[in-house]
Amino acid sequence: MQTKESRGLVLFNRNYREDDKLVKIFTETAGKRMFFVKHISRSKLASVIQPLTLADFLMKINEDGLSYLDDYREVETFKTINEDIFLLAYASYLVALADAAIEDGQHDALLFAFLVKTLELMEQGLDYEILTNIFEVQILERFGVRLNFHDCVFCHRVGLPFDFSYKYSGLLCPQHYEKDSYRSHLDPNVPYLLDRFQTISFEDLQTISVKPEVKRKLRTFIDGIYDNYLGLHLKAKKFIDDLSKWGDIMK
Repeated sequence: MQTKESRGLVLFNRNYREDDKLVKIFTETAGKRMFFVKHISRSKLASVIQPLTLADFLMKINEDGLSYLDDYREVETFKTINEDIFLLAYASYLVALADAAIEDGQHDALLFAFLVKTLELMEQGLDYEILTNIFEVQILERFGVRLNFHDCVFCHRVGLPFDFSYKYSGLLCPQHYEKDSYRSHLDPNVPYLLDRFQTISFEDLQTISVKPEVKRKLRTFIDGIYDNYLGLHLKAKKFIDDLSKWGDIMK
């Protein structure tokens, strides 16, 4: 086994035998790993293996099986997220999405940083729905899906009221709408925002304000992208969909 220290985000844990736990942690330097924690009721690790806990972990990495946690320091918890069912639902979905996007053991420091920064911005009170949309759009490439929301697939003109074509996996300008009679008939604000989301910096997020109606259209279209190109159906996403039906009552 290799001893390593790395920043890591706990994705989930589950019971293993009577008093042991399996803990999935996305680490900055060693990718996602499953760790075995013995005698959890007596372990000093009990408080730090909760989902959405960020810490520096001292680990024993096993390339052929379960890895082990030796110690930790500099623990950070997302208190605001954990106290709000809506924030927690969206944060859990982002974690599940990152988990699905890469194989266990695959090093991806950029995705780790992107996930942690998105959670930090949620914690700070930025629009969690828009942050989720940005994460969904930018992580598509990890699934092998590369879509251009910037210019027309035929003439490459920019800055027009575009529509999206699943047939051509890209945008159509008004001059080329007739190329696909089954085009999406999007609100032009949707491809405009998706183009921004693909390249937006975190500093620019403070300036984005999206009306509720456009948010709903974004949600519907991104769901369509995931259904058509990925066929990915996560339990955490289903919970968000259900939350939209009865969440207003709780609010």
